[in-house]
Amino acid sequence: MKTLLAVVLIAAGFGAGYFFRGRGGEAGKEGERKILYWYDPMHPAYKADKAGIAPDCGMQLVPKYADEQQAAAAAGQEGHEGHAMPQSKVAFYRDPQAPEYRSDKPGLNPETGNELVAVYEGDAASMAPGTVQVSTEKQQLIGIRTAVVELGQGSQTVRAAGRVMADETRMARVHTRTEGWIEKVFADFIGKEVKQGQPLLTIYSPELLATQQEYLLALKAQDALAHSPLGSTHGQMSSLLEASRRRLELWNLTAQQIEELGRTQQPVRNITVYSPASGFVMTRNAFPNQQVKPETELYTVVDLSRVWILADVFESDLPLVRVGSHARLMLASMPGQSLHGRVVYVQPQVQAETRTVQVRLEAENPRLHLKPEMFVDVEFVLGGGTRLMAPVDAVLDTGTKQTVFLDRGNGFFEPRRVTIGQRYDGRVEILSGLQAGDRIVVSGNFLLDSESQLQSAAGGGHSHD
Repeated sequence: MKTLLAVVLIAAGFGAGYFFRGRGGEAGKEGERKILYWYDPMHPAYKADKAGIAPDCGMQLVPKYADEQQAAAAAGQEGHEGHAMPQSKVAFYRDPQAPEYRSDKPGLNPETGNELVAVYEGDAASMAPGTVQVSTEKQQLIGIRTAVVELGQGSQTVRAAGRVMADETRMARVHTRTEGWIEKVFADFIGKEVKQGQPLLTIYSPELLATQQEYLLALKAQDALAHSPLGSTHGQMSSLLEASRRRLELWNLTAQQIEELGRTQQPVRNITVYSPASGFVMTRNAFPNQQVKPETELYTVVDLSRVWILADVFESDLPLVRVGSHARLMLASMPGQSLHGRVVYVQPQVQAETRTVQVRLEAENPRLHLKPEMFVDVEFVLGGGTRLMAPVDAVLDTGTKQTVFLDRGNGFFEPRRVTIGQRYDGRVEILSGLQAGDRIVVSGNFLLDSESQLQSAAGGGHSHD
């Protein structure tokens, strides 16, 4: 029994020794992986026989192992026992001397005859041309900050300078319809507030006086012939009376004035001219003893309870402003407060000197805060639907191309061409090139762009400028 137990223990010892010897051999072999050369991950064409820093871009050189070369030649198949392919997935194969040539399988570049090498996912070489890698220390040094691309509500503010004008539909111009002389003036200064029907002046007109006398004679003749047996005569006098009355009305006498004339049977020497509307006297050409004619504009009365604002909108912002758009009106005399206006008309032409289009707004003005010729700041607040939004500082715009730098992790920043839309208060709409959740650089991207272009030029890659 003791002899059998000893045999078992000896066998177990030999088995354990064999197992640990085999495992230790594999570990030793793995620890002794043969390094073929060192290369720049951003420019695989650069090779060195020892570790160090790439002279052109300052990148840390990484080793190229013999088993990686064998794995690439085996096209993803396992090689000899103890030489399994790396865990990273092969992204594609490329020519070290011509990085722009790529293939999805190993082999030779038909143009140069060079053997293709594997590029693994996560390597800088697997990313777009111009991708740069920046260490954490350098990121802090140059102030790189990132932000996430998100879906948001697009709202935009268009600002314009405006000028208050009187509403032309609320202007009343006062004329007399007959020639004469002004005797009394009641509205005797510009800016005077008047009400509709309030007397403005009195005028003496010989022609108007003669017409009143004709009316009184026709009125007396009608009364005298009221009981005449000749019916045609009575009808003719009625027609004459009506014609005289109509002439007085056309000369702007009110029905009350005509009735008063018939009651007193005395012609009125001075006829009073009344205001046709409520408002303020904006112009005055009426003075005592002044001769006036029908073409003389005596007063202009303007109702300022509603006014116009003429705003100059740049032609680039014009597609955002249309009839019915609402706006805030800010006045220097009302800091921190605003009034409301609405677009009622857009001029059909552009002003050549300023490249602006004049937009007319209407604003209620019950407290007369808005006065003609006053300057105001106009803000059109425009809302929209859900859009893919990014900070406007993240986009490098050359005028013809727009680029952002996508944070790929591990210090890699990849240039990405995008198409932008409207700008919304520090944000810009992304039409293509990104998706929600992408992290992009918003500060320090100018330095990244310079380095990216230098590396693209040095490595023979395509420039993204």
